[in-house]
Amino acid sequence: MGRVVAMDREAIRRKAWEAAARVPDPEVPVVTVADLGILREVRVEADGAPVALVTPTYSGCPATRMIEHEVLKALQEAGFAAARVETVLSPPWTTDWLTEEGRDKLRAYGIAPPEKRSNSKRALFGETAVQCPHCGANETERVSEFGSTPCKALYRCTKCLEPFDYFKCL
Repeated sequence: MGRVVAMDREAIRRKAWEAAARVPDPEVPVVTVADLGILREVRVEADGAPVALVTPTYSGCPATRMIEHEVLKALQEAGFAAARVETVLSPPWTTDWLTEEGRDKLRAYGIAPPEKRSNSKRALFGETAVQCPHCGANETERVSEFGSTPCKALYRCTKCLEPFDYFKCL
């Protein structure tokens, strides 16, 4: 009997994860909260209610409340009336949590994804070379530390001359 309950809870967790994972990021709608790695996990409470755990990209991110609202809405639309969303701040989000699919989606959208591994030097002083998402060249320059959102910097390719956002490494 305990095994059946565990299987039911796992089915609930999977269904809730799938619903929450489809929620697009409100600032970069080409990627989902799962692609970004901000949907940390979905757990199932003893009463069967799913709880989605999300971590904002940074503590001042203006999209955090919208993301929480949209994840909760997605869970409720999937049939989980008692679902909840909890914000988890520790450990803090890092660009290392971006999935490969998410990095590919950013690149295809014209945003240079961050390097695979973050470190404090890169976060403080920027990248030495950022690959252009348009032509693939490494001959780029930072125009502004801040791009269309605070988590991105504005770059320009000196080869194809196209401007682009770079998702900062955190």
